[in-house]
Amino acid sequence: MPEPPRPRRPARVRLPRRSRTSLRTTLAASFAAVAAGVTLLVGILSYDAAAQLVRRDQQSMFMEVVGDLRAQVRSRNLDAEDYATGDLDHDGLRDDLAKHTRADIQVLAAGGRIVDQGSPALPVGTTDRTLTTDLEPGKVARRDLEIGGEDYRLATVALGGGRGAVQVAQQFSDTEDLLKDLQDRTLLFAGLVVFSAGLVGWWLARRITGRLVRLAHAAEGVAATGRVDTQVPVVGRDEVGRLGRSFDHMLGRLAKAEDDQRRLVQDAGHELRTPLTSLRTNISLLHRIDELPPGARAELVADLADESRELTDLVNELVDLAAGRPDDERAEELTLVEPAQEAAAVARRRTGRTITLRAGHPQVFRGRPAALQRAVTNLLENAAKFDRDGTEPIEIVVEGRRVTVLDRGPGIDAADLAHVFDRFYRAPVARSLPGSGLGLSIVREVATTHGGVVFAEGRPGGGAVIGFVVGAGEPSGEGWDA
Repeated sequence: MPEPPRPRRPARVRLPRRSRTSLRTTLAASFAAVAAGVTLLVGILSYDAAAQLVRRDQQSMFMEVVGDLRAQVRSRNLDAEDYATGDLDHDGLRDDLAKHTRADIQVLAAGGRIVDQGSPALPVGTTDRTLTTDLEPGKVARRDLEIGGEDYRLATVALGGGRGAVQVAQQFSDTEDLLKDLQDRTLLFAGLVVFSAGLVGWWLARRITGRLVRLAHAAEGVAATGRVDTQVPVVGRDEVGRLGRSFDHMLGRLAKAEDDQRRLVQDAGHELRTPLTSLRTNISLLHRIDELPPGARAELVADLADESRELTDLVNELVDLAAGRPDDERAEELTLVEPAQEAAAVARRRTGRTITLRAGHPQVFRGRPAALQRAVTNLLENAAKFDRDGTEPIEIVVEGRRVTVLDRGPGIDAADLAHVFDRFYRAPVARSLPGSGLGLSIVREVATTHGGVVFAEGRPGGGAVIGFVVGAGEPSGEGWDA
């Protein structure tokens, strides 16, 4: 024979590993990265714009000095001596050239001889010597050079008529030093901004993710312990607060469902023991059935039939509560007249009683016909059970979205009115009658899932009035959990 398959082990619930990089760190790093990117971009653009502006301004000033010098030598016959020595009032030609800029001026005689040396001394090249003997005034030669480790731009302007030339030099390495200092300061400022952004980002991330961390701890606690009665921290009205409230509501629903399931199992076990004990007692007598008188035999067989039928009804109702969710049935447009008519037909066959139906102003709504029929059937069977020897018809009244079943049984005591729809509740007068105490609880579940309520009261003249009212909305699955 083949070896029977081994029972499968229940799957182990594995908690997800915590990421090495927390959401708080990610948010803080992202905030700092964005701040760093923006700061560096603004700093680079600002530095580049400032550097270009400073260099352009320095070059413009140098070109202006050279232009003034060329205008002077072209408008007047000047020689090297006119630029050699500045006067005491500092309003001479040489002073005019140097007053707006820190230009270094050196005067050359014909042939390249230095008449008045600049500070520092400027080099005299072949082109410079040629210009000292040039006849055309204002002719210029420009070049960049290095003097004493410093960068200069140099322009040599001919005086014309072979009278010499004037050299004008401007140091621009100090400008580059200034720009380098500006660059260092910009980088330092960017670093401080990034560091501050990181601290602010960490503080903001801690405030933002603090509630998420507490919520995650609560979820991990539920997953690890299986306890759904955990208190969930709910703070704030933003998305995190909504998430906390939704999670808390979900745990509340799960706790209620778990409690209902536990209570159902306990109550079902209690209710099942009675018919099972009676069955076991009667079955133990079967091996002596030949010794019993005919009347006792018939009574024993009748008891077995009644107890098996009661047990079957109890199991069916338990299955309806535990597994028969109403959202498995599709909702459709209907009135309460159709399920009431079908329920009346079923109850007539089962009980043999006369059942009348009166309908007035029925209203169309969306509902599940099978569930509604089961609810009305339970009301009719409950009425027939309590009025077993009655001869008057059991009445069904449908008015709008309201169904009422009226009987002439013993009625309902005032102390029992608040409990007749509870699961497994049986009034003292009903404990000797067959039934499980689940029929009316199913009626309440059906009414609740259709957005309605149930009601029960005594009937004038004797009997009971029991029914339910459905709402106008789409039926839901809430309230049907076992």
